[in-house]
Amino acid sequence: MSETMRAAVWHGREDIRVETVPVPPSPPAGWVKIAVQWCGICGSDLHEYVAGPIFIPVDAPHPLTGKQGSLILGHEFTGTVVEVGAGVTKVKVGDMVAPDACQHCGECVTCRAGRYNVCEKLAFTGLHNDGAFARYVNVPAELCFVLPEGVSAEAGAVIEPLATGFKAVREAGSILGETVVVIGAGTIGLGTMMAAKAAGAGKVIVLEMSAARIAKAMECGADVVLNPRECDAVAEVKAMTNGSGADVSFECVGNKMTGPLAVDIIRNAGRAVIVGIFEEASEFNFFSLSGTDKRAIGTLAYTLDDFIGVSALLASGALKAEPLITGRIGLEDIVEKGFLELINNKDENIKILVRLGD
Repeated sequence: MSETMRAAVWHGREDIRVETVPVPPSPPAGWVKIAVQWCGICGSDLHEYVAGPIFIPVDAPHPLTGKQGSLILGHEFTGTVVEVGAGVTKVKVGDMVAPDACQHCGECVTCRAGRYNVCEKLAFTGLHNDGAFARYVNVPAELCFVLPEGVSAEAGAVIEPLATGFKAVREAGSILGETVVVIGAGTIGLGTMMAAKAAGAGKVIVLEMSAARIAKAMECGADVVLNPRECDAVAEVKAMTNGSGADVSFECVGNKMTGPLAVDIIRNAGRAVIVGIFEEASEFNFFSLSGTDKRAIGTLAYTLDDFIGVSALLASGALKAEPLITGRIGLEDIVEKGFLELINNKDENIKILVRLGD
């Protein structure tokens, strides 16, 4: 194993460099070293490039990892375990894994309740600790999900974003037979839409403005797609629901206009699940909640249980990874053909995977 490797390192806004860095040391107790095969470029990676730092700690060391400033990005990945630290029994050398990115303390109130995705010291791989846009990465063994037979390494790299949508649907409670609106047909929106269909939604309506993404939404099983540029989406949804509005909405964009829209488009006593990452605040009248019994539900990431559920739905065909993958590139091209491609040709792209291994 070489002592150095190439990696995509975040240094600041619009400053990601592919440079030579040391290979991670042997993993400590409870951790494993992974030879990365594929890693997807996530919307949160794009947010850090365009408007960061958002999650990346720059003003003080992160309380869990101690990292501050520049770090290796990448958290939607698959790879092979090549070394295990002391005490690791859950995974072994040679396992192909898709790791959960939620590094956590295990001690705070939310960790103890099993909701470690909102740990008080949460550290995302690739945002608060070095990530997987590199040949090797060290991660906690407890976060490693071993890919089952029939799930490819490329599909495995999409489990992480699909798990975000899967958990969002879980947070909504039963949606059996209900009318659901998904705002945005990017990776998270499409995954949420497919998970909602798998959970028994009666009708899934997608709001999307991009022609290419509208086509993807239809390919992935949307019942109706509305273009908010061409219609009054709230009025159209009310017309489909006897004037009431949708039972549930999922905001999967993270835009100051779509946050309030998620509340406006649901019926009284409906649920708006907020999934997107927001770079700026929305203007919001809270009477739209207190005057209607509507509920707004926040959701971040997932836990390993969601990886298990997603892999089962991938195996059954209820979730599809392939339509989400719109590009495959090498690490050296990650800025030009990855980040800039996703920014400049956003409408044509969903998920670009970066190949790190053979």
